[in-house]
This record gives sequence, C-alpha cells and structure tokens, in this order.
Amino acid sequence: MPMTAALALRRLEALRGEFGSGIPTRKRVLLDSLARGRLGTAGSVLRLHELLCFMRAYPDDRRVLAQVNRMLAGFASRFDLRRHRIALTDSGIAGTRLRYRYYWPTARRLAARWPAQLEVDWDALDEPVMLAGALPLIMTPIEAAWLRGGNPVPRAALARLAGKRIASGAFLVRRVEAYAGDDASREAFFDALDTPLVLRPGADTPSRTLARHARSAVTFVTQPLRRERPNLRAELRRPPQAIRRTSRAEGAQLIELAFGALVTRARDIDGIAYGNPDDVWVIDDGDGLQWAFIGIMPARRQVLRASHGFITLRSGVPIGYGQLDTLFQCSDVSFNSFDTFRGASTAWVFVRLLAAARAVLGACAFTLDGYQLGHHNDEAIASGAWWFYYKLGFRPRDTAIRRIAAAELARMARDAGHRSSPATLRRLAAGTLYFESEGVRAPLWPRLAGLGAMAADRLAALGGADREAALATCAKLATQRLGLASFPGFPGRRADIEMAWQRWAPVVAQMKLAGWSARERRALAAIIAAKGGRSERDFLRLLDAHPRIAATLRELCRA
Repeated sequence: MPMTAALALRRLEALRGEFGSGIPTRKRVLLDSLARGRLGTAGSVLRLHELLCFMRAYPDDRRVLAQVNRMLAGFASRFDLRRHRIALTDSGIAGTRLRYRYYWPTARRLAARWPAQLEVDWDALDEPVMLAGALPLIMTPIEAAWLRGGNPVPRAALARLAGKRIASGAFLVRRVEAYAGDDASREAFFDALDTPLVLRPGADTPSRTLARHARSAVTFVTQPLRRERPNLRAELRRPPQAIRRTSRAEGAQLIELAFGALVTRARDIDGIAYGNPDDVWVIDDGDGLQWAFIGIMPARRQVLRASHGFITLRSGVPIGYGQLDTLFQCSDVSFNSFDTFRGASTAWVFVRLLAAARAVLGACAFTLDGYQLGHHNDEAIASGAWWFYYKLGFRPRDTAIRRIAAAELARMARDAGHRSSPATLRRLAAGTLYFESEGVRAPLWPRLAGLGAMAADRLAALGGADREAALATCAKLATQRLGLASFPGFPGRRADIEMAWQRWAPVVAQMKLAGWSARERRALAAIIAAKGGRSERDFLRLLDAHPRIAATLRELCRA
C-alpha cells in the first residue's frame, strides 16, 4: 500500500540526524512521498518545512540536496500550505504573514523594502487612543486640525491619510521618518507607540524557506554529527581556516540575510539591526561552518565596548545568530541557535564561534550574562543553558551561585538522573558566567556604568543643563591633556571620527595620564579616532596594543 504523507514525515524525522551509507537513498524515497502527498495539519506542514531547512543546511549528497531545493522552491504553492496559511502565520514560511511589534530600525527597513505589504495589525492594537493622539503630530497642519477636531476612528483615519499608494504600516513609518528631530528621537517616538504591524507575503518578502548566502559553498555530511563534548581551551588554540573582509555589496547581502532570519522568527538584536555593510567579515571554519561578523554603524556604537552582531551559517543556511561585545580582550557573548538546528553539534558550533572571536577580535576571555543563562528567559531555562555552558568550562564568581552549583553537583553525584528544577536554574542564572584564558581577567561589565556616573558629575559641573557646551569644553580639555593642537585624522568619515572624540572626551578627562609619554598620548588619540573609523576591529587592535590604556581604564572603572 502507498505510504501516507504523515507516516513519511515521521520516518524522515527519525532519520534527521542520521548520515552515512544507505541513508541518502532512504531519505530520497521519503522526500518523494512527501513531495506528492498532502499533510493534514498546520503543525505537520511546519514540521516538514523545518525538516527541509535542516536538510538544506546538512545535506547528505547532491541528489538529496536537489530534491530538498525543489521542494522548498515550490513550498508556497503546496496545497496543504495554502489550506493552512492562516494557521501558519508567523511561521516564516514563504507565502505566510508575519506579525510583530517591530522596533524602529526593523520597521523602517520593512517600510522601505515592502511599502505595499506592511500594514498596521489592527486586531492586535491594544491602545488605539495612543495612535490617534500621535497622528496629528506627524501630519501637515491642515490634516492635524481635521484629526483633532473631527476625532475620526484611527483605522479609518490612517486609511484615508495613506491613500491607495502605500499600506497603512509603511505610511506610519514613513511619516515618523519625516518627523522633526534626529533619528534617536524618531526611534523613541515610534517605539513608544508600540504599534503592532503585519507584513503580508509578497514575491520577495523575508522567509526562512529559501534563505541562503549564495557565496557559501555546500558541504555534504557523510558521517554522523559530532556528539562528544569539545575541549574549549584546546579549540581556542585552533584558528579558523580563513577570514576575509567582504565588499560593501556582499556585506549588505549578509546583513539582509541576517535581518530576514530574525524577522521571520520575531527577534531583534542591535548588532544586526544597525549593521554596517562596510564592516562585515566572513570567518570560514571548514566543514560548511561559517560566521558573518557584522560591525555596527558608527552612530550606534558603544563608547567603550566594540559590538559585532553575527549570523551562523551552515552550507550558507542561517542556523543561528548573536552578538559579541568586546573590550579588554574579553567578549560578552550572546549566542542563539535557531530551534530547527538545535542538537546538531551545538556545543561545537559554540566553541568554534569563540575561536573565531579570538581570531577576529582578539578575545581570550568570555562572559555570559544572566539573560543568556535564563534570567527572565524561559527558553534558556527550558534548554538547561546554564549547565550547557558550565560543562564547557564557564564558572560563576558569585559566592551564592557557586554554593548552589556545588549542591546540585553533589546531588548529581548521588543520583545520575537528577536534573536541576526550573526554580534552581533561575537562581543559578541570576549572575554572570566567566571563562578566562592566557592570563586575561574578564571584567565586571556593570562597572562600566560607573564611568557614566563620573562623566555626569563632570559634565554637570562644566555646563549644567547645557550638555553640548559641556562636551565642547570637555573635548577641548581632552585635546590639551593629550598634547594635541587638534584632533588627528584617521581612515573613515570625518564626522564619525569627531563624534567618537566627543563621546570619549569625558572619559579622557577622568583618566590618570601622569607619567604617560607623548607617544602614548598620541596612541590614545588614534584609538579614539578608530572608534569612529570604518571598523571597530581597528579600535580593538590599537587598544590591545597600547601599554597603559587597559590598566588605566580598569582602575577608573574600579573607582
């Protein structure tokens, strides 16, 4: 009797992590059955889609990959997909809608690329009164008078204001974009509205279905995936196979790929939302594993730490994402594997990411904050993230957390089946985990905030409420302290370099520079200029090479 699609799906799922002799043939038979068959539920359609995405990232051979590609290319036209299209909203499958309260940079990108598809999600709008009150502020005076005097229903008002040339959500974003002020004030205005949006599917709207970086080579899997636990210290000493800086065009493509991977999963991260196409690096680790490290636009950079978003690729398919915030040869790591690809040598992907961070950013120590471990993050609690990282060599400094961990380890020694309860995992996740090597001491990141408090005291004394005048005075004092007649040049846009200097001036004003040579002071000026340069990788390289600045800044943070 012919095999049902439901049975074929279950059998193919059972073969998901199996590779080797005879397996590709069995997978092709099941794929053929699923290509012809129809699945009865939305859940089974989603399971098939995600399984195909996994097989595209981890293909057995050319014939399996060709069949997977054909099925993904035609997935949006499947009968069962069309039948369950509404139920599959937010699945990220081609041909389905995406609903989310997008933050400003994401909403602006969506409105620019797909103005006819981005609508206000009226069914999810909690406070139409807030939107009604905001509309007069972003319209022309005569329209504002009508909105205030006529008090029309927001949905009808926005439909009339937008007309037929643009969808309501894109119109709202465009009008906020034209609002007086700078980009920071427009972002604050839009995010405060918290307006839910829906992206209707189009021919090229973001989806998980065909997401892939075209320049990445495909690597076939012929052996079982690695299951043993990696040795993190040994892996850090093994560099990736190749590192290259992309062209601006390829950098923009990788940012777009990362953007789509997050949009289709209702996620957001600054390192990708504010990605800089002039500062993208591809790290090739072999065996089909790559990362795109994405620098942040100069205007959005942190004052001290250097931020890089990243997307993890396997045979060019996005399988995860995260961010690295680096200073003092230490990266604070945010690491996420997409659900579809979890269990596929995740520990190896993570440790090789850290090896890439060492090679590209000079990081020899790493930290994981509480959210990454499960603090206010149910997903991390469910996955047991804290123990995942502990078993790789990360350790807490907090005495109370160390006691809890010791008690749990004692229970595990007595009972091999013991697992920490969600409540215990939340207590463990209340602090930071650290991994240190080669004599590099990971900093206590909250101390960086103390520099801001000290800067506030200095700026208040110099200018009171006129912070702009205070910054100008501070910048002048800083150039004098460094023995400069004016701030030096550096490769990059002059405006970005001057902005970096303005941001660093209160820090320089507080640094103890007694005993510094003229050469060391000039080197500090070059470090600050690099903060506004084309790549923050230059900033890290110069900072790590300076003989005094790290110790001086650490001392200032401790103060």
